Amino acid sequence: MNDPMAKPKEWFQGGSLVWPLLGLVALLAYDFLFVDGFFRLEVRDGHLYGTLVDILNQGSKTMLLALGMTLVIATGGVDLSVGSLMAISGALVAVLVTQTEMSLAMIVPIALAATALLGAFNGVLVSVAGIQPIVATLILMVGGRGIAMLITGGQIVTFEHAGMVYIGNGHFLGLPFTVTLVLVMLLVTSLLMRKTACGLFVEAVGDNETASRFSGVSTRSVKLAVYGFSGICAGLAGLIAASNIKAADSSRVGEMMELDAIFAVVVGGTALTGGRFNLLGSIIGALLIQTLTTTMITQGVPPAIAPVPKAIVIVAVCLLQSEKFRAEIGGRFGRRASA
Repeated sequence: MNDPMAKPKEWFQGGSLVWPLLGLVALLAYDFLFVDGFFRLEVRDGHLYGTLVDILNQGSKTMLLALGMTLVIATGGVDLSVGSLMAISGALVAVLVTQTEMSLAMIVPIALAATALLGAFNGVLVSVAGIQPIVATLILMVGGRGIAMLITGGQIVTFEHAGMVYIGNGHFLGLPFTVTLVLVMLLVTSLLMRKTACGLFVEAVGDNETASRFSGVSTRSVKLAVYGFSGICAGLAGLIAASNIKAADSSRVGEMMELDAIFAVVVGGTALTGGRFNLLGSIIGALLIQTLTTTMITQGVPPAIAPVPKAIVIVAVCLLQSEKFRAEIGGRFGRRASA
């Protein structure tokens, strides 16, 4: 049968990656037309520089947070503590680098182990104590800042350690080292989630926790693992943030980053209700948010107003991902075409 509405509906039923990609392309097209030098790249001392490179570099923190947040949200949870965990990671590294003789090869694992354990603590509150994820992680979101301040003694701790500075400011194969770090984490996470049963367990818990438990899946272990992994991702983002400014500023590092991470995951096509998730979509969502932020900075948008266009873009992409909204729009186009 020739249904005049079929073609428009089919077009509007694009995959979850289509809409964030279209949003990113539309934003880049605007930058190409209206922002001078946005796509200009140059090579200095064998390293690539330019606004596009800055987006990858500055967006690396959100991308790392989004990887961990994706798995947490896929289980039906949420992690509001990642910003505070970033502060704790940066504080630990700064203090250990400046006040001990330990090597960076020992300091980094200590910081990541600490944030992993704190992330797992969130998992215990959620899976064992039965506290709602938004409340359980809110505890560490608030208390984590205090922990970071205690570690640094309430001071901004600066450092000039070459290894630490390299993490957030160094280059590898011509690109910022942070890009390599994100790619490695994305690859490892993707292999773990798609080439083993781990991804199936995560999606099963998010789809139906009770049925998963009756099927023999250890739902508590799954939640402990994903919250712990989110803590590791936050710890890595904290290392980058501290390295960027060569200091640990416990009161500001990671501030409001949890919201950007959640936005990136939702824009990337992972539903807040849990179940199926899309790691690559979350990375694209993070790039979309960072590109929008960079665009607003280049256009001189005041910081107080900046959240408004960000919210508009996020709402627009989320609406396009809604099957009901796409069906309604597709139906309207179909009726116009048949008229």
